[in-house]
Amino acid sequence: MLEARDLLGPMSGTRVTNRQRMIIEIMIKADRQSRIARRSGVSQALVSTAVQELTEQGVVDGTRNRSGQVRLAPARGVAIGVEISHNQVVVVARRVDQPYDRFVPRHHDGGANWGMERLLRTITDMITEAVEETGQTMADVVSAGVSVPRMIDPRTGRFTRPVLLPWHDHDDPAAELSGILGVPVAIDNDANLGAMAEQIYGMDEPAETVVYVKATTGVGAGIMIGDMVYRGHRGMAGEIGHLTIDRDGDVCECGGRGCLDTIVGADALMTQVRTSHRGTAADVPQNLLSLIEKAHAGDAVCTRVLRDAGRTLGIALAQLCNLVNPRLIVLGGELANGKDHVLTPCEQELHRYALSGTVDRSAGFTVRLSQLTPHAEALGALILGLRSRSNEDRQPA
Repeated sequence: MLEARDLLGPMSGTRVTNRQRMIIEIMIKADRQSRIARRSGVSQALVSTAVQELTEQGVVDGTRNRSGQVRLAPARGVAIGVEISHNQVVVVARRVDQPYDRFVPRHHDGGANWGMERLLRTITDMITEAVEETGQTMADVVSAGVSVPRMIDPRTGRFTRPVLLPWHDHDDPAAELSGILGVPVAIDNDANLGAMAEQIYGMDEPAETVVYVKATTGVGAGIMIGDMVYRGHRGMAGEIGHLTIDRDGDVCECGGRGCLDTIVGADALMTQVRTSHRGTAADVPQNLLSLIEKAHAGDAVCTRVLRDAGRTLGIALAQLCNLVNPRLIVLGGELANGKDHVLTPCEQELHRYALSGTVDRSAGFTVRLSQLTPHAEALGALILGLRSRSNEDRQPA
């Protein structure tokens, strides 16, 4: 059986490096040759030649199938993706020779608010359990990526200043996890990685420009242009949660006033419900997910709060559409569980405030809920971890 670690080892020369990048993209997702060429940035002619050579060498499965997909031959190797949010950790593990949707998930209620020292022990246990369920061992882990709800400087792989709570300047989750796993660990913002996962795993045909919106504790947007994440100069692109929506509104943790986060973030929505709900203490939702459940059950206050959040989010996204002109907007995070309570008013405000040409349905513009929730960010981290094993850094600084 192949060893994925050998396929991801050091390589030199343009031809060899391109071949490795192509193998990595096959590990990420078995696909048609044309799509592998697009994702790896290699010409279709080179991919065709390389696939023939790799089939002869037993690296890829050359068996003809109806889909025409190129698959990795049976191999030892596990890729890991970790999402660390404020109050939750999600881990996904997948053998690199398995289809992209054959991953093993683990969930834990306890996130960055615990502090990194305590959290790392939990994450390590989750990874170990997930890897063992794949039928392989921790020695077979070849890559890992981490998703965090904070801005990451693409030049350093560290938090962009100012570092907001619950994180601290000295926190370096990628380096600490790398020391535990014994492999390089890549890190990026959660919305960026959600966008990456949606572009590769969330649709049959990739869209040229995709915006993924993660709305939970706060709101962030990941922007995919082609097969590249647009991060900005210091990794601060897409921070729509800090757009000023109400100049006389509440002060945000960033130091601004009236930011989108202070209006549609989980804490803001919970405050509205607790202020307005006249039921007993037992009737008042305890978190955003229970608020959403009550809205689906017909609670008038929770329904109104969600619909208002959708409208406000739509106004913010209209400004983003005017700037970026995406083909697709995907709503993810916990707020996406609100479904039509959030999506319908969001779309209404989008079409009211955006330039009509940027949100023209007849031209293909679409807004939809994530099909990968609650694993989108962790799956994006898995992709990032594998891509980081390539000698050539394809991500823009």
